[in-house]
Amino acid sequence: MTGVAHAEHPMEELCAAGAELYERALTHGRLTPQEAQQAPCAVHLGLLRPAVEDVGRLEPVAPTVALQRLLRHSEERIAEERRREERLAETFHSLMRPGAPAAQAESTPTLSILSGKEQINEAIAEELTRATDQVLAIHPHSGHNGPLTHIHQLALQRDQAFLDRGGRIRTLYQHTLRHSPTVLARYELLSGDVQARTLDEVTERLILFDRTVAFVPANAERTLALEVRHPALITFFITAFDRLWHLATPMYPQAVQPPSPDGISLRQRSIARLLVEGHTDAVIADRLGMNVRTARVHIAKLAATLGSNSRAQLGYLIGQSGILERSE
Repeated sequence: MTGVAHAEHPMEELCAAGAELYERALTHGRLTPQEAQQAPCAVHLGLLRPAVEDVGRLEPVAPTVALQRLLRHSEERIAEERRREERLAETFHSLMRPGAPAAQAESTPTLSILSGKEQINEAIAEELTRATDQVLAIHPHSGHNGPLTHIHQLALQRDQAFLDRGGRIRTLYQHTLRHSPTVLARYELLSGDVQARTLDEVTERLILFDRTVAFVPANAERTLALEVRHPALITFFITAFDRLWHLATPMYPQAVQPPSPDGISLRQRSIARLLVEGHTDAVIADRLGMNVRTARVHIAKLAATLGSNSRAQLGYLIGQSGILERSE
């Protein structure tokens, strides 16, 4: 008996029980057919054969001969697999010809990932050159506080070319960018049907062309982007943008300043809402697109206006003042 139990497996493979049986045959000589049945793969692979002097017993084939035979069989199987691959390639080649429905569907996937800012920017620029109707964009606060760079200048040229073709641009920013030099300079340099509005909070970055394709970030670092062409998702993005647009405050071409009754500005009302929700200063600053120090200045002004001496009292006074209800 072998020390390793034999388990069912493809006969083209030598299992541990078969290897042990073959080793025992090499060491001790001939085996009976009953012993060989303990690991039939050894016989199937030709490692054991009937002895010339006693056909009722099995003797081992020399290892060098057995190895060469197994390698040759393996090469034959590989060759057959390659022939099978060639037959499959020939069969599917006609199905993947240009113009076939499946090939067209593959060439324009509804969702695809873009990797690296260079690839993302190139894809966006390419779609802008194709666009003829409208561009809808949502831009959070980050990346808009520095001077105009060469990249900004190229983007302005592409935007102006789009406007010259009769297109229109609608952009949503956060309120913190209403006085950003970079943003203001952009609109001073553009001419055509271009408008911008602002909100306290906006969604992540979104750029949508001609109700056909949209780009959204796919990771927090914005080094990956999702290119979306699925009609249902495009409709969802457009609907969300339209609703935000109607809630937003005009910034360009004619700026409208939100009213601030009771000496409490719109910014302070937004901060009050987030304070009541229990957010920290850092979260409030991030949500409203400002640094923490600026957020704390606004919180201090709000506390002074309401006569609060502590954070807990400020939350209570916000609730009692009714400023959130009047804001709504």
